[in-house]
Amino acid sequence: MVALKRLLIANRGEIAARIIRAAREMGIESVLAVSDVDADSYPAQLADELALVGPAPATQSYLNPEALIRAAKERGVDAVHPGYGFLSERASFAQAVLEAGLTWVGPSPEAIELMGNKAAARAAARAAGVPIMIGSDGGLGPSDDVCAAAERIGFPLLIKASAGGGGRGIRVVREPEALLGEFKTAGAEALAAFGDATVYLERFIDHARHIEVQILGDGTDVIHLFDRDCSVQRRQQKLIEEAPAPNLPDHLRKLMLDAAVQLGRSCGYMGAGTVEFLYDEARDQVSFIEMNTRLQVEHPVTEMVTGVDLVREQLRIASGELLGYAQDDIVLSGHAIEVRLCAEDPAAGFMPSPGTVERLVWPGGPGVRVDSGVVAGSTVQPYYDSMIAKLVVWDSNREDAVQRALRALDEVQIDGIRTTVPFLRKVLADAAFTRVEHHTKMLEHRPDLFELAAR
Repeated sequence: MVALKRLLIANRGEIAARIIRAAREMGIESVLAVSDVDADSYPAQLADELALVGPAPATQSYLNPEALIRAAKERGVDAVHPGYGFLSERASFAQAVLEAGLTWVGPSPEAIELMGNKAAARAAARAAGVPIMIGSDGGLGPSDDVCAAAERIGFPLLIKASAGGGGRGIRVVREPEALLGEFKTAGAEALAAFGDATVYLERFIDHARHIEVQILGDGTDVIHLFDRDCSVQRRQQKLIEEAPAPNLPDHLRKLMLDAAVQLGRSCGYMGAGTVEFLYDEARDQVSFIEMNTRLQVEHPVTEMVTGVDLVREQLRIASGELLGYAQDDIVLSGHAIEVRLCAEDPAAGFMPSPGTVERLVWPGGPGVRVDSGVVAGSTVQPYYDSMIAKLVVWDSNREDAVQRALRALDEVQIDGIRTTVPFLRKVLADAAFTRVEHHTKMLEHRPDLFELAAR
């Protein structure tokens, strides 16, 4: 077991602040990797030390493995936490960290590699007995019989990049006549985005809910921390998450929880991970879609209903400790909802709205948590993701949690930039969300929600 003393955080924004706080509570010094434009950011003010890793473009700073490892070595850290996004799921970076003699806060490079290839992950899930969505057997290239695979799956279907993630590289094909053209386009897009043209096919469910299971593993044992619903999405990007997933049949919930643990055990999983499923209510089925081998943006809702500090557990496991919890220790309490606040203008087609935050008031009161990377005076940079904060609420039941979230959104005051607060409020207050009739394509079917947001 290696007691961590100094930690390089290879990330920025709210997740950097989140990790710095957990590290400080554990007596671990934080060294924050920053680009030129982030040297005065709020997380930079919280960190014990900064390490400049390059200019503003992420490819030259947060996505530059050599600069990050050089900074880690120069600053004498003993571990690297990647946060989410950027290099968090790049197996080669995890391997380079280990070869530099440092501790990687996350699963093994082998597990990242396996789950990072979506077609390979489907095969691993099938081998572990996890229910998977009907689809092609492995990745498909130009020489494969795509039409035969599609005929077996049926239309509509999805074309997905094997190396994809974050909702990118996904195309819906509703008619056989469009298949080959979309297949060619998807392959070209996958090659451009991920350096790998391999794609695969899956059944498309028009009214699916996105349910995911949080797991923790120490390389020997794996436990789950129940489930989350992340069905409110815009262009495959999650906007609102909640835990536990509401109105889910008990037998399907148990099936997913058991399957997620089994998949984690099958690959000797270490650290925090998320196994994602689609819930097809019409067929009374759940199907594995992918596993994310990192901390999720929506991890706070799980923390709010279980009382487990997931970042602390990540750091404990990385230092060689066994799981701090047995499965029976994980008990659900109440209901939590998270909304992602982005610097975008909903009335202008969600155009990014970078600039200086001139005035900022976050909500308070019982059961309210704000994970943010900005304070009054902060500059929202145009170079990175537009999310500036996560507003998380907890209450004893879903109905009250929704009302608390609406109240908390009403208290948010931000001047200087546009945000998605009005849009989020409309969606939360919508009857479809209240009645748990929402699904991953709800926003595409409800242009009225966007019209309301523009008023």
